[in-house]
Amino acid sequence: MRKINLYTCVLLFLFCQIARAQEKPTIIPFELTPHNNLSIQAVLNKKDTIHLMFHTAASSVMLIEETIKKLTTLQFSGADTVKSWGGSGNTSRFSKNNTLQIGELTWEHLPIWEDRYSGPGTDGKFGTDLFKDKAIEIDFDKKVIVLHTSLPAKTKHYTKLKIIFENDQLFVEATCNTGRQTIVNRFLIHSGYSGSILLDDQFVADHKLGDALKVIDTKELKDSFGNVIKVRKAILPGFLIGNTTLSDVPVGFFEGAIGRQKMSIIGGDILKRFNMIIDAPRAFVYLQPNKGKKLPYTS
Repeated sequence: MRKINLYTCVLLFLFCQIARAQEKPTIIPFELTPHNNLSIQAVLNKKDTIHLMFHTAASSVMLIEETIKKLTTLQFSGADTVKSWGGSGNTSRFSKNNTLQIGELTWEHLPIWEDRYSGPGTDGKFGTDLFKDKAIEIDFDKKVIVLHTSLPAKTKHYTKLKIIFENDQLFVEATCNTGRQTIVNRFLIHSGYSGSILLDDQFVADHKLGDALKVIDTKELKDSFGNVIKVRKAILPGFLIGNTTLSDVPVGFFEGAIGRQKMSIIGGDILKRFNMIIDAPRAFVYLQPNKGKKLPYTS
């Protein structure tokens, strides 16, 4: 057996490094909808054109019932119980082997689940699982998602936040200023939620935020399986994420039994104010305020 000498090893290493550096990132355009969702055009089973919402708090690919009725290429093979952030114990049909194309990327033998709701104007949703082992850049100024094989150099100009990665979901810590106190809490990065911030029941109860914040509205909210929950809307004087403070931010919190809403959420009305890069190991997110930082809140 021929031995590979040190010089050859060095050459191979340099060649691999150069090849990696020359890999071009994948660019996927998106539409930022009036509901602060990221809508991306895709082709299902080489025939049906659909629009999917990129959902940072989802893992599976899902299509809504209304769209499924119009499709000719989707065949269901069974059903199972799935959970949503507003409730649990919902039964959903699934289709095992599908092909999905987004731009120049194609996935084969892809399972797809049935859902009831997605962002308005979209046919379904998909999460970060499709971009496994890639750094995900979301540029709201250019309205593109860019997939990188390694962390881009531009992150040195961004603020670095540690990700708490649990159950395929991305959490970060941020600080709420109620005008009376400053409180750190953990928030789910949730691009599927069109609003700004939802606060979890325990956090609201522990800090008596129902009394501390000025409530300006009450409305009903439905999750993707139709679970109805009443949400109160209030104004938070300050919200600090990374090195950026946002003022007079609309926040919501649920009425009802403590423990139903178990996590606090940062939604699209906040996320669209930052260009962000999520690293491939899902260990850190990098944020940079963009041109939309001072836009009026839509929620």
